[in-house]
Amino acid sequence: MTDATVNALSGPKGPKPKKVFSSTNIIIYGTLFVVCMYYLLPLYVMIVTSLKGMPEIRLGNIFSPPVEVTYEPWVKAWAEACTGINCDGLSRGFWNSVWILIPSVFLSIAIASVNGYALANWKFKGSEVFFTILIFGAFIPYQVMIYPIVILLRESGDGITAFIRIFNSDADNFRLMGSLWGLVIVHTIFGMPILTLLFRNYFTSVPEELFKAARVDGAGFWGIYFRIMLPMSLPIFVVAMILQVTGIWNDFLFGVIYTKPDTYPMTVQLNNIVNSVQGIKEYNVNMAATLLTGLVPLVIYFASGKLFVRGIAAGAVKG
Repeated sequence: MTDATVNALSGPKGPKPKKVFSSTNIIIYGTLFVVCMYYLLPLYVMIVTSLKGMPEIRLGNIFSPPVEVTYEPWVKAWAEACTGINCDGLSRGFWNSVWILIPSVFLSIAIASVNGYALANWKFKGSEVFFTILIFGAFIPYQVMIYPIVILLRESGDGITAFIRIFNSDADNFRLMGSLWGLVIVHTIFGMPILTLLFRNYFTSVPEELFKAARVDGAGFWGIYFRIMLPMSLPIFVVAMILQVTGIWNDFLFGVIYTKPDTYPMTVQLNNIVNSVQGIKEYNVNMAATLLTGLVPLVIYFASGKLFVRGIAAGAVKG
């Protein structure tokens, strides 16, 4: 008998296939199902409530789908809901958030990426101390820094005004406190520690031979950064972008303190709509406003989720 015949007669080899409905699988998938329901059920309630009229909501069954779908709550949340004396909905807050978000994300990521690149590849005297101070800053509670930043923004505005009046004595007062640019500066500063840590860890995982070869070829600080590091760093830039977009767009504390009613971001406008004491409580409008406020970070996360996971994994290799 040949070897093939012997193997055929001896039966199949290898590990025995696992049962689909084994106790382990039931526990794992059961736990995942419960967790998914925990997060998806409130979202479902918000969506169906936002598509109902108030008479249907008053019937009390929050889990039932809408009998008659209406988009009026969404229109009112966006353009008509009142926040104090203003009745322009979330639209003004949305554009304020956009003007805060774009420069804040760009500046914080640009500065932190250069910081992380320098700390990973261009060691200088005191670099470790500098890095330790930056990391320590990531763990300082925001509440401790609120009042000092108020003073800093106020005094900086006065200093800028005095400088401008050297060249133009009729110049108006320049105010960082209460302006969009003041909040951009705050978000840029507070995003620096954690983003610098992410970029430093990612750049230390890049093969050092590439850096040394570029140095031998005569490339300098900026040449290596733009020609070698940036093209290889898309995943960590996506991670940084998602973290900053989520943190800045969802921020309420800084928005309500460092801006004024005309420059309130979307989250502050949402709070004013939901907690308004004027008129009747319109739960469908509140739900629609909440969904509109969370739409931007959700879209960005789902559009780049795979790169987010890749960047987090790569940045955790060394550091």
